[in-house]
Amino acid sequence: MRVIAAALLACLPLPALAAPTYGPRLEGFDYGYPVKIFALESQRQPLEMAYLVPKRRAIGVVVLLHGKNFCAATWQQTIAPLLNAGYRVIAPDQVGFCKSSKPERYQYSFAQLAANTHALLQQLQLGDVPVHLVGHSMGGMLAVRYALMFPQDLRSLSLVNPIGLEDWKALGVPWRSVDTWYAGEMNISYDSIRRYQLDVYYDGKWKPAYEPWARMQSGMYEGPGKQVVAWSQALASDMVFNQPVVYELKNLQVPTTLFIGQKDRTAIGRDLASPAVKATLGNYPVLGKSAAATIPGATLLEFAELGHSPQVQDPKQFNNALLKALKSR
Repeated sequence: MRVIAAALLACLPLPALAAPTYGPRLEGFDYGYPVKIFALESQRQPLEMAYLVPKRRAIGVVVLLHGKNFCAATWQQTIAPLLNAGYRVIAPDQVGFCKSSKPERYQYSFAQLAANTHALLQQLQLGDVPVHLVGHSMGGMLAVRYALMFPQDLRSLSLVNPIGLEDWKALGVPWRSVDTWYAGEMNISYDSIRRYQLDVYYDGKWKPAYEPWARMQSGMYEGPGKQVVAWSQALASDMVFNQPVVYELKNLQVPTTLFIGQKDRTAIGRDLASPAVKATLGNYPVLGKSAAATIPGATLLEFAELGHSPQVQDPKQFNNALLKALKSR
């Protein structure tokens, strides 16, 4: 009888595992590398920027800037190859994101985030070691702003499926208030994150490798700091929507490489756009070529089968391309 009972129990479905939840500063999520804190004063308040900075004797410094729906940890599979190639790697979480401070009152701008990042790099006293700046998604917008503000500090600029290559508002996407952004953020869940990424980032093909990063994002919304996270993300969305970088690409003076996954369809605010406008947005095969033609001396690398996050979808292919680009600068 015991054998039969055991057999019956083995046939029963296992209970679903509880989804992970994290604190408002992503407490409980392991980045895989030691996390340090940079304390700064900004807009009349003390703030903290978390950052990863694995140390080795370096032939150069690579600074990795995350996107809006990402964190420093998302660069996990890129950091090790960079270290092995002899680079020092610095991967910050921007103010308002992930393990960094999320102030309730803050005027978010790419210039402010660039200034914060510049202050971090100055505090680390990099000396004369050349700095290669790599920005993904929203981090690409930030990287462009940083390169415009501090071109003398950079050896190269790498933009990985950057957003802001088109002006969504000028193209007909309706403006929305921060309160409206916040209401939308309060409705975010793992299921909505997965649906969005599946459709926009990964061309309808989901892999287990994407799961930790979707859970990382959703865990903050499902944890005790949901309102804090949602408000910070609403302020960031307002910044992204209203501060496109497309008009200033022609002013870049730093040697630039564009890494563009051709399956990407990311466009902020497309959910409110008319069907006719929506159909034209986030056309990265066109946006990448246009940006490359606008940025003086830019190099365009296209990944035919990849989408918004080449470093997540195919780390080997992306890392090989990035290392080759860095060595050429």
